Amino acid sequence: MNRAQLSQLAVLAIVAETASFRKAAAELGIAPSAVSHAVSALEESLGIRLLARTTRSVSPTQEGRQLLATLTPALAEIGAALDTLSETRSRPAGTLRITLPRLAAEHLIAPRLGEFSLVYPDIALELVANDSFEDIVEQGFDAGLRLGEHLEADMVAVKASGMWRGAIVAAPRYFERYPVPTQPSDLMAHRCIRRRFASGRIYRWELEKDGKAVVVDVAGTLTLPDDRAILAACLDGAGLAFVFETRIQDELADRRLIRVMEDWCEPFDGFYIYYPTRRQMRPALRAFVDFFRHKG
Repeated sequence: MNRAQLSQLAVLAIVAETASFRKAAAELGIAPSAVSHAVSALEESLGIRLLARTTRSVSPTQEGRQLLATLTPALAEIGAALDTLSETRSRPAGTLRITLPRLAAEHLIAPRLGEFSLVYPDIALELVANDSFEDIVEQGFDAGLRLGEHLEADMVAVKASGMWRGAIVAAPRYFERYPVPTQPSDLMAHRCIRRRFASGRIYRWELEKDGKAVVVDVAGTLTLPDDRAILAACLDGAGLAFVFETRIQDELADRRLIRVMEDWCEPFDGFYIYYPTRRQMRPALRAFVDFFRHKG
């Protein structure tokens, strides 16, 4: 590979990302004709058509997709290495994109963002609340937060919280109509508020007692998309809910909610910050991980 091909490969990656020679030219600050020439020269030197072009669209060919599958991560790593080099000369800086569930954003990250901004004023932090399990590399995130049980084996994981625990609760008026459940099989006779994730999957309640794990596909006439809606419906007497106990401390204390089957809700591993294994780790990401890692 000659030096010209290095720059041509970088141009190819931008064209594929933007799906447009004109948009790629604007991003690179060069003429569209120069972009087209760079891609054509690369294709000619390789003897392979890398992009399929029409008057309205540009998309990679099969060979182009194969090349980009290796090229895109390699360019990202080169970019990270350059960022690291520049950041070592000053305090951590740059943009960080973090994906995480809304619960983690509200309870773990948001309460400390004021302090983080004071300590690292040059880091531009973008939090994207999403309960689906995204490929953080493919989606362009620097890191994510997830429960330990959902982490991929090839990710670096740093603990961001202590143990967490679920709670089965209902409003007092619900128990005026229904008996108190004491074991998982009792739940099938109750109106349980179910949750549907963005992926379309309905959450099945995961319970455990004395090392015995049980997964219950609860029944109910109400299916909601997130913890906030579930909690509001539960407080209104709509049914039993399975929520994180950290969300309902006040409601339990003033008896707006009654907790049941506590012996079936054992603590489990909490949230982790996770990110891809890289030889070079940007100082901005290192600062985020060190700041929000669990100290307990």
